[in-house]
Amino acid sequence: MANEIMFKSKFTIYVGACWILAAFGGLMFGYDIGISGGVTAMDDFLIKFFPKVHERKLHAKENNYCKYDDQLLQLFTSSLYLAALVASFFASKACTKLGRKLTILMASAFFLAGAGFSAGAEHKWMLILGRILFGIGVGFGNEAVPVFLSEIAPVQHRGAVNILFQLFVTIGIFIANLVNYNTSRMHPNGWRMSLGLAAVPGLVLFFGSMILTETPASLIERGKDAQGKAALKKIRGVDDVDNEYEEIKRACEIAKQVKQPFKKLMKRPSRPPLIIGIALQVFQQLTGINAIMFYAPVLFQTMGFKNNASLLSAVITGSVNVASTFVSIIAVDKIGRRKLLLQACVQMIIAQTAIGGILVHYLKTTGSLNHALATVVVILGVPIDSIVERVWKQHPVWKGFMDDDDHGSKIQEIA
Repeated sequence: MANEIMFKSKFTIYVGACWILAAFGGLMFGYDIGISGGVTAMDDFLIKFFPKVHERKLHAKENNYCKYDDQLLQLFTSSLYLAALVASFFASKACTKLGRKLTILMASAFFLAGAGFSAGAEHKWMLILGRILFGIGVGFGNEAVPVFLSEIAPVQHRGAVNILFQLFVTIGIFIANLVNYNTSRMHPNGWRMSLGLAAVPGLVLFFGSMILTETPASLIERGKDAQGKAALKKIRGVDDVDNEYEEIKRACEIAKQVKQPFKKLMKRPSRPPLIIGIALQVFQQLTGINAIMFYAPVLFQTMGFKNNASLLSAVITGSVNVASTFVSIIAVDKIGRRKLLLQACVQMIIAQTAIGGILVHYLKTTGSLNHALATVVVILGVPIDSIVERVWKQHPVWKGFMDDDDHGSKIQEIA
């Protein structure tokens, strides 16, 4: 759609507020990623729900790799992501049938319910239920927010606005690490504060979603053409939106004509970008950085850090995560996607190989690393893949694949 660059628009305070409020869906997700690892490292939490794990943690001669070997404790962390996976299938339909705005509202409602159950938990089942509700909220939010941001942003700002979601994810992780560091000293209910504060971004998104406008593409694809045009005028800040309106309407009509989307997706012309996009996503996740982000405090405790020091180390990794995101935003267009991606991959290979070598050679089944080696691991363990993740999502092959039918017919329709 080459003529998109001629579409008229101007930045308004309202549309900027919509970008920020919607991006709080990313902050909710990031907070959940960062909070669970710190909570599971808190003694008060373990004493109340997992006393056997706490006993093993105190035994100096206990196997380092078995201290946190408890299925229910792992379920506490992983249930969120399992619930998000299942919820995403329903969220896709909700996003199409009910609209982006209502789906975001539903995400925040689930998140608030999860915060309530988690913070007030007295039994393990309440903890798990709270995490499941969190997961449903994450599934709905991660489905609707990126689509909302993409559809509401003018073409010339779409790349930067799309990265807002990822930026807020990293900020959420950083905030969670700071919260854990401070609440770990609030005995005996600091863990309740950590889990309960998840309600703050949930409340912002809940009330914010009430003032968000529905996206023009969502309204038009549901047959509400007049409302769609009015919404387009509101977010563009100009009255002359006829060209963009017609383009959105045409894209929605084309999308409705696709009867077998999966079959079309498997055709030869679609295979290269599909394979590249999936491979980049899969390998970015398989680097193992998620283990560091989810369990950073636990990992640092295993290496010999005390409780507060391990949480502070997690704060360091979270701050570098945020900084790396800003680096990717600034550098991606100046240096180029390919060069930045390759450079980041080389950094990751060096850092993770060094970490693996240190842990294999020096961290035995008992004992811990000395202070110098543990510090080296923290430095090497900062999430370099923050750059990788932001860069590959802006790669022209993948980005082109995602943007081909950017208004209404998106990959969302295919999935």
